Amino acid sequence: MPTPDSIMDRWRKHFSQLLNVCGVSDVRQTEIHTAESLVPEPSAFEVELAFEKLKTQNSPGIDQIPAELIKAGGKTIRPAIHKLTKSISNKEELPEEWKESIIVPMYKKSNKTDCSNKRGISVLSTMNKILSSILLSRLTSHAEEIIGGH
Repeated sequence: MPTPDSIMDRWRKHFSQLLNVCGVSDVRQTEIHTAESLVPEPSAFEVELAFEKLKTQNSPGIDQIPAELIKAGGKTIRPAIHKLTKSISNKEELPEEWKESIIVPMYKKSNKTDCSNKRGISVLSTMNKILSSILLSRLTSHAEEIIGGH
């Protein structure tokens, strides 16, 4: 019978190979230096919409802060989160903790012990989900302008 350590090693190896094959290890970042920000900072309205889109009962990310806790903070916590998202936008850099995610293997088909029959789902921190929701909204509306009804 496999030990928990051998199972973890198998999954670690599988996802390491999978992510490296997909070119994740070769990601390069290009810096753009301008006198002004290319993207406006998030508005209070955008943060409000992101709050509404937060799904409860989902697993929290590496920070272990559940969406229910943030939603329970209501109008008290929203200005602080708005201030945080504006600060991140102005610095144009994510906090190091937000760059981490938990990869959970999800069963796809056939033999459950074969790693290739599962796919990895990345669980992000709840705060990262808020910022990601704002960015997705912006990108979606921009894409709709470009491609129209196609």
